[in-house]
Amino acid sequence: MAMPQNSTGENGFCFAQTLDFSRPSPPGEAGRTFDAPSEREACGTSLSNGTASSGAASPSDSCAEPLCSTTPGKEDTQFDEGIKYVSAEGEELACGWGGFTPGCIQLFNTSKGVLFFLCVASFLQGMTVNGFINTVITSIERRFDLRSYQSGLIASSYDIAACICLTFVSYFGGNGHKPRWLGWGVLVMGLGSLLFALPHFTTGQYKARSAAEVGVCGGNQSLPCAQAASSLSSYRFIFMLGQFLHGMGATPLYTLGVTYLDENVKTNYSPVYIAVFYTAAILGPAAGYLVGGMFLNIYTEIGREINITPENTLWVGAWWIGFLGAGAASLLISIPILGYPQRLPGSQRYIIMRVSEAHQLKDGSHKKASDPDFGKTVKDLPRSVLLLLKNPTFIFLCLAGATEATLIAGMSTFGPKFLESQFSLSASEAATFFGYLVVPAGGGGTFLGGFLVNKFKLRCSGIIKLCLLCTVSSLLAVFIFFIHCPNMPMAGVTQMYEGSALLGGHLNLTAACNAECGCVQETYSPVCGSDDIMYYSPCHAGCKKVSENLRNGKKVYHECSCIEKTFLPGPGDAEAGKCTSSCAKRPLLLFFMFVVILFTFLSSIPALMATLRCVSDRQKSFALGIQWIVVRTLGGIPGPIAFGSMIDKSCLLWQDQCGEQGSCYVYQNSAMSRYTLTAGLVYKVLGTTFFFVACLLYKPPPPESAPGSSDASENGNCDLQEHKPSLPAEEDI
Repeated sequence: MAMPQNSTGENGFCFAQTLDFSRPSPPGEAGRTFDAPSEREACGTSLSNGTASSGAASPSDSCAEPLCSTTPGKEDTQFDEGIKYVSAEGEELACGWGGFTPGCIQLFNTSKGVLFFLCVASFLQGMTVNGFINTVITSIERRFDLRSYQSGLIASSYDIAACICLTFVSYFGGNGHKPRWLGWGVLVMGLGSLLFALPHFTTGQYKARSAAEVGVCGGNQSLPCAQAASSLSSYRFIFMLGQFLHGMGATPLYTLGVTYLDENVKTNYSPVYIAVFYTAAILGPAAGYLVGGMFLNIYTEIGREINITPENTLWVGAWWIGFLGAGAASLLISIPILGYPQRLPGSQRYIIMRVSEAHQLKDGSHKKASDPDFGKTVKDLPRSVLLLLKNPTFIFLCLAGATEATLIAGMSTFGPKFLESQFSLSASEAATFFGYLVVPAGGGGTFLGGFLVNKFKLRCSGIIKLCLLCTVSSLLAVFIFFIHCPNMPMAGVTQMYEGSALLGGHLNLTAACNAECGCVQETYSPVCGSDDIMYYSPCHAGCKKVSENLRNGKKVYHECSCIEKTFLPGPGDAEAGKCTSSCAKRPLLLFFMFVVILFTFLSSIPALMATLRCVSDRQKSFALGIQWIVVRTLGGIPGPIAFGSMIDKSCLLWQDQCGEQGSCYVYQNSAMSRYTLTAGLVYKVLGTTFFFVACLLYKPPPPESAPGSSDASENGNCDLQEHKPSLPAEEDI
């Protein structure tokens, strides 16, 4: 079958690539004849509508020779206007499903069409895995009695699944029908989202004990332990399985999806296409934080009246709605992706024009990857792995990616919790704040990275230097975590009831002012006193009466014996919820967090392009697969677990369920900032070192290297000139 090629009016070019034209053209059909060497003129070769005209009965037998002859003493052949059609026998280039290929959908059978659907898929993946899950992590911990390291394990299940599947998918999918792998992957990802929402429908109703139910001072506060204790934490295995399916489904997206785009567009357009693709993946989490924050303002049991507000720490929002919507959307978007052909019409020309920038190994073993039959069987798998392991630039780019992934995974999982603690916000407010940071910083940085590579037409060594510059910039910004917002004073937790500091960090929630109230620690319902001090519950504040604030609907407690009025003698009042933080360092902390996120994501697309360019064309998909294995094994998997354990260490107040430790209620802000600073410095220094070594060890191919293969200089060089050169590598080669 013929593959149509669009004429661009560029200068002619020649290449050391054999093209097999399998069918004679219809009689009398005009064709464009190319100036060929005399030995080729005997063939009577002309191209018309993707076929070769020849007097021979079988043109494929008589003319299946390179279109560019490099015999010494002869000038290189050049075409007048480039190839118009290239035969692609055996390939179905129409968009459709099996035999159903309606003409109306062929409008989408372009690089822009596939970019759109892949962007939607990456947006949904980012919104679900890096948005919704990170937004609702606090609510899930509260609803299912999970600790931070357990929720970190849920987040890491995504990367565990990806590591298991990456080798298989990237190796066989890289040499197979990429859109089918991508489509089925998106479908599996949708099933994972639906499974993740399942625990909401299989558990009983969530019954938060409101402040009114808890009672004020003097009420009966006790709860039988059989009622208070629960085994809901076992649902973490359902969440882990849902994340596992997310990881399996997303594996083709960032390996095969990237190489499918790279193979079907011009070399200098590739960074922009991939940057748009990854920008959608970054905007997904941002949308997840914003939309997820909105859903958290809806009570999890929709339709049930409740007299607590989202500011109450016992509130659990409707965390599951987003997963239902994202799951359904993923199932729908998988249908058009499954319909794309193995290669887009017109893409063969870009493959032929491609110029290799693969790292040159001293023993010349990199030339094996240029064999057209290399990588088609499982026998070549060990050789493929060995070639990549012998490429030091690739190895250090992988290690640099792992260090960046550790910070990204840790901060994306617990970033909202960090803001929630530092600025005394509710879970929904913290998620919205974090979304406002990620939208411009993450999305803008990702797109800007691809734009800079295209704008300055950077080659591989220049791209690595850009990554190094970005990493150093973010390293300097990490020092902002030297500062932190102080904890809001909390009686019995951060300070004694008399106002003195706690010694040894031990809780002492009982004081003379509430000793007669009979308060218990099982139910945490903080209130903010008129003295700007937080109390564990209305009971612990010694409050005796309750009313409702008509302006905001919050409960107001009166005659609180532990609270003194500011100007008048006698007991003060308290309002349900946390005290509002008035931290003066908030703008500075948010600004430098923005800078860290910006420069971290600014290096993501350049690092990806450097990886694609430092390996041979036939190893791109497999190289991305191996890189993702390293990144996830050393970064994505341990990142959330390590950050979760680190945050657990900074906990001041744990949930107490009849002697069993639950989730954390209050964190120590200074310790949280200190641990974040330490992790940031360690991984940013490692990332800077790895990028520097990768740049130092990179050995580019010689200037006379021919397009399409790293060892083409042995087969003879061809002039490859374009009217508008797109990369320095494509000029006068």
